[in-house]
This record gives sequence, C-alpha cells and structure tokens, in this order.
Amino acid sequence: MLNTAESEKLKNSYQGYVQNPIEAPVIEGYFYKESTVKDMAIRKVNKSLCGLLMAAILVTFVSYYFVMSSELTLNTLNRQIISLNDENAELQNNLDRLKSFSNVDTKMLENNLLQKAENVIEVPAVITNETVHNNRISSAPFQWAIGY
Repeated sequence: MLNTAESEKLKNSYQGYVQNPIEAPVIEGYFYKESTVKDMAIRKVNKSLCGLLMAAILVTFVSYYFVMSSELTLNTLNRQIISLNDENAELQNNLDRLKSFSNVDTKMLENNLLQKAENVIEVPAVITNETVHNNRISSAPFQWAIGY
C-alpha cells in the first residue's frame, strides 16, 4: 500500500500537470474544421439567398435600363409632337385666313357687290400753290415748379 505522503505527492504532481497546460500547439498549420449539419444548412440558405439577391439586383438593372430607354424615346416623341402641334396651329391659322378670304370673295361674287371697271380714266395732276402748315395746339402750357 501507498503511504499518504506518496499519494499526496502523486496527487500534487497530477494537479500541477493540469494547472500548467501546454500553451503552444504541438502541431502548427491549417486544418479543415468539421462543420456540423446546422452550419452547413445555414451556409446553403445564405448562399441561396445571396443568389436570389444577385438575381433581383440584375433584374432591377435590366428593367431600369429599359425604363430609361423608353423614357428617352417618349421625350423625343413628346418634342416631335409639340413641334407638330405648333406647326399645325400655324397652318390652321393660315387655312382659316384663306378660307375667310375665299368666303368673302364668293359672297361678293354671289351678290355682285363689286364690279370690275370697264374703262380706266386717267386725270392729269393738278398743280397747287397752297402749302399745308401743321400748327400744334397744346392743351395747357407747362408750369415750372420748384421742388416736388
């Protein structure tokens, strides 16, 4: 049998080994850490969500491109429509003016109000010695005032 002193000695030496573990690793290097099923499931979910997010961003960029190109086309068409409307308004005014002249001309021909002259009479110029004086008449003389 062991005496108590020896058992105490062995006990203290064992505790000393546990209390002072080796701080530096024995083997150094990169070793693959085993993943649990939970970590692998989380990684798969994260990768799939990341893929869906990238697809959504790509679809957003493509749709933004089409929207901007459509807006540019609409702006171009809008400018052309405005210029055509202005041109049409101007042409409509000219047409209305010509129609009014045509309407007046046809009414005059229907009622025979205007007749063409059959003979043209020429009269010699008359020489006059009178000169025309333009006299301005002011309504009231101007009154000078000092101050306001």
